[in-house]
Amino acid sequence: MENVLGIFAKEPQAGQTKTRLCPPLSPAEAAAFYAVSLEESVARMAAGAWRLVIFYSGKRDYFARAFPGVPLLAQQGAELGARMDHALRVLLDAGARAAVLIGSDSPDLPLEHVQEAFAALAGHEAVLAPALDGGYVLIGESRHHPELFADIPWSTSRVLAATRQRARAAGIDLRELAPWDDLDDWAALESLLARAPASLTARFMQSRLAHHF
Repeated sequence: MENVLGIFAKEPQAGQTKTRLCPPLSPAEAAAFYAVSLEESVARMAAGAWRLVIFYSGKRDYFARAFPGVPLLAQQGAELGARMDHALRVLLDAGARAAVLIGSDSPDLPLEHVQEAFAALAGHEAVLAPALDGGYVLIGESRHHPELFADIPWSTSRVLAATRQRARAAGIDLRELAPWDDLDDWAALESLLARAPASLTARFMQSRLAHHF
């Protein structure tokens, strides 16, 4: 039995990725920004003490070229909750001791945060790390609870509160980690520049998107 980290990822396409940053970014700039953030997320998380899997949306060929050697599984489901439910179910049913999901919106998420999540799952059924915008940047399980993903107001500031309420109502043993920021609005991008200026994503912003700042 092993720990497995899944990264949820979309194929970078203009008009379909990071649209909340448009404007001021153009759709092409937003897609390029997303591609760099995803590249950094995968590269950093590949260094951790867990097995890495990419759950992809889009053309498989893109991910096979961009991330050779990383196992790829297609996302399944009509909306985000169904896709996350499916991903965690697949990993746990395949024999993972614990499974954690992240996106590519927090490219400087510390490896220690993920390590802490897996450590928490040794004694808890579920774990999450809140995002500063009212969602979460990480969620994981050692025992699958599909109710954590059903009828949640996805893509709103109520995701975290609704998930907490669902866990309480279902009696799920949920552990919360310290919060982290994701890159869904302009303030978060400016925070990344201040917090991690040497990161690949911040350097891309400084070199390619500097005219917006």
